Amino acid sequence: MTPQEFIVKWQRANLSERSAAQQHFLDLCDLLGQAKPAAADPDGSWYTFERGVNKSEGGEGWADVWMRDRFAWECKGKHKDLVAAYHQLQLYREDLDNPPLLVVCDLNRFEIHTNFTYTPTKVHAFDLAGLAEPKNLDLLRKVFTDPKRSSHGGAPRKLPLSSPSSPRACASGISIRGGRLISS
Repeated sequence: MTPQEFIVKWQRANLSERSAAQQHFLDLCDLLGQAKPAAADPDGSWYTFERGVNKSEGGEGWADVWMRDRFAWECKGKHKDLVAAYHQLQLYREDLDNPPLLVVCDLNRFEIHTNFTYTPTKVHAFDLAGLAEPKNLDLLRKVFTDPKRSSHGGAPRKLPLSSPSSPRACASGISIRGGRLISS
């Protein structure tokens, strides 16, 4: 599938979210030359559609697509609220082992949100018209192949152990006495 074929197909599509989400993702895999979930992981243990999760605020949900150590992906119907879709992934991410990228789309728009420790979240957004741009195709390919470099040009920043923001430095001044946290 070429970028133009993908764009034309999904600009014309007027399907419900339920009817379109998986086919949209499968077409994207074809476009990007990436393996599809069932072919890559027949057991669905690390790359699958409809990954069941326990939400961080309670209750259960389903991530539309999940690839361990790469991404969680939520696809909504056309012109749906991507802010709500992102919030939904935020509720799922802990039970999905905190994937480095949270991707939301509405069949017409794509947003790739970074989810790296110790780094500010960055969002890269484009629509179907911008999909054919080489930088956007490369960005989407890296979501599958190299999430650490897909959204900010380098690996996540690591804080030195001596940094006051590091967990070890913060914990060094905390102790527990009589079942109470004491900060020194």
